[in-house]
Amino acid sequence: MNTQDLLVTPVVLFLVYLLAYATRPYFTDAVTRRYFLPGLTVKIVGAIAVGFVYQFYYGGGRPSGDTFNYFANAAIVHEAFGDSFKTGLKLLLADGTYTPDIFLYATRIHWFRAPTEYFVIRVTAVLGLLTFHTYSATAVLFALLSFSGVWALFRTFYKFFPRLHLKLAIAVLFVPSVVFWGSGILKDAITLGALGWATWAIVRLFLEQKGMVVATIILLLALYTIYAVKIYIVLCFLPAALLWIFLANIKRVRSVVVRSLITPLVLVLVITLSYLAVVEIGKDNSRYAVDKLLKTAEITARYLTYVGEKQGGSVYTLGGDFDFSPVGMLRKFPLAVNVTLFRPYLWEAYNPVMLLSALESLATLILTVYVLFRAGVGKTLRYVISRPIILFCLLFAIAFSFSVGISTYNFGSLVRYKIPMFPFYLSGLFILQYFAQYRARPLTQNARPANA
Repeated sequence: MNTQDLLVTPVVLFLVYLLAYATRPYFTDAVTRRYFLPGLTVKIVGAIAVGFVYQFYYGGGRPSGDTFNYFANAAIVHEAFGDSFKTGLKLLLADGTYTPDIFLYATRIHWFRAPTEYFVIRVTAVLGLLTFHTYSATAVLFALLSFSGVWALFRTFYKFFPRLHLKLAIAVLFVPSVVFWGSGILKDAITLGALGWATWAIVRLFLEQKGMVVATIILLLALYTIYAVKIYIVLCFLPAALLWIFLANIKRVRSVVVRSLITPLVLVLVITLSYLAVVEIGKDNSRYAVDKLLKTAEITARYLTYVGEKQGGSVYTLGGDFDFSPVGMLRKFPLAVNVTLFRPYLWEAYNPVMLLSALESLATLILTVYVLFRAGVGKTLRYVISRPIILFCLLFAIAFSFSVGISTYNFGSLVRYKIPMFPFYLSGLFILQYFAQYRARPLTQNARPANA
């Protein structure tokens, strides 16, 4: 960050807030209005804070995917546009193949042939064209894109449960680690925003059945974005979403007999479609092919453990071995979910960043125990089964927690990787808590979708 940041960023901030003030009436009501600007502001602060932390705490950045590496690689794309718009466009849209007209630029881009990282570089480069390739101003635009998605997610949950507006705002908009890691020039800001839009589009398309053309376009774009950056999020999200859609719509069948006959068949169909989705994704990326998922998890875990040990990071284990057979991974399921949701523990924090993560994990553990205690195990299962939205939130969160917990083995990486889980897990807990507190009483007198 330099003098250019001090000149360009205030202008970008002014334009962003001008846009926010202009659009706020269209995306809020009398209740949610109070969260709109604060939610945007914390995202912007988080995005700029990422740069400060990497600059001054990590000493100018770390290898393997940090914010400055994305920005530096995007600078080469920006340079190509400055020399020739045609060359810049070819470089921006390149598929990892070296051609004579982009060779001099492409060979300087470290991640030119890494599809997921290069996708982030493309986004950074495009936004950089709007900010004269200014780091902090580009980070503000990342925050804006991410905020648009998390606000769509907040509005989606709020639509079902208006009385829970404050708790849902906390869960979706104001969790510290999500604000920080999900706002700056990082993969996580992109995937978090896309995940929020995907959830909004699913409700719009399959539950409300309104604005279906727009919802379809947004859903496809959101899923493609997640797929391009972090495929494993799609692998966890799709089965939970498909199950939510089915369970929410099966209530429309009035006959108990027909529902009893249809439900097993549709559940088999949902499982089959989920499997086929995994297979199709695996065809495009061999690392995530069904027959290679276990090997990919093992390689990732070993690599992150090695990096953590080399860099003095906080390495964790799930039993001291790397047994990535199906049985071995199943045996570690509780430990993997636990490490994502509730660790690092306070005594495992050896630096300020880990201490903040440990405090957040402790708060999550306390909330989980409190909600389960209030509801009871039996009623919790009944509410989860009878309320598709709770099942969706918790199923996605737990599946995702397992996928990152079993393959990360490094608290420094885990604190970033797990942020897509938080809005869904905490929202699911708050909704479950509400049902436990009020039992079968109506949630609200306001109009809301009946198939929540």
